[in-house]
Amino acid sequence: MLIIRNLPQHFLPLFKLSSSLSIFFLYFFYTFLLLATNPNNNYLVKAHIFIYAGCSQDKYQPNSPFVPSLNSLLSSIVSSSSQTLYNSYALGNDSSDPQESSIYGLYQCNGNLQLKDCSTCVASAVSQMNIVCPYNFGAILQLDGCYLRYEHEDFLGKPDTSLRFNKCSKNQLRGDAELLRRRDNVLADLLHSGGGVTGFKVSSSGSIEGFAQCLGDLTPEDCSACVSDVVMKLKDMCGDAAAGDVFLAQCYARYWASGYSHSSDPSNDDEVGKTVAIIVGVLAGVAVFIVLLSFCRKSLG
Repeated sequence: MLIIRNLPQHFLPLFKLSSSLSIFFLYFFYTFLLLATNPNNNYLVKAHIFIYAGCSQDKYQPNSPFVPSLNSLLSSIVSSSSQTLYNSYALGNDSSDPQESSIYGLYQCNGNLQLKDCSTCVASAVSQMNIVCPYNFGAILQLDGCYLRYEHEDFLGKPDTSLRFNKCSKNQLRGDAELLRRRDNVLADLLHSGGGVTGFKVSSSGSIEGFAQCLGDLTPEDCSACVSDVVMKLKDMCGDAAAGDVFLAQCYARYWASGYSHSSDPSNDDEVGKTVAIIVGVLAGVAVFIVLLSFCRKSLG
């Protein structure tokens, strides 16, 4: 069983800083945050925006046979992501391997990403996995541009349409019959357009755009069923919202009206402001702590 978490991505790297390089990484991370919150530089970081994560309740020990299998899986995923947008793996399940060493995993990038951007997104997801789900036998991480999952038990190809995450913009299309009609046309088209290997479906109607995507381990029939489910949920959950996202376990769909997105919500601006303030405070506190620690070491030495 996976426990779904919706955590701000901006906080994740703070928990993995080595003491010897803290100042450098804190400065780098703060610069990166400024880029992320600057609308003129959103293209640099959009693919790495945190959506949700999930962790299994069962955990392994540091000396477990699961560890080398996990390391091998994550290494293979990073390597493969520079060559293809999707891949799946089954490792450590040979009869001669310890039972605890078996691991199944996959990654997938959005169908509109170039391979170099896919590789960067996947590397970011892998680097965060141990922070989000330390010592868990199963973990999933959904970033805006890519998805990563591993489990001790085989989950590959098994249909799952459970709801993982949804968000609807506060901006509404209410009263604009033409835009609502175009939105409905886009959602209807997503149900019938072909998706290729990774089930990536794109549609547009005037100023309304949208796309949907299935995980590559689904059959075409299961992909169609999943997309049908997620599109219906998207329409039901978001109503007349100008933009909406719904993520199920094995597929997702989103739409938006030109000029409208979650980032244009006033509430999101407030959230970003609070996030910046908190992180600046944390950075300042850590910096002071490092300076004091260095001073104490010199005094004792």
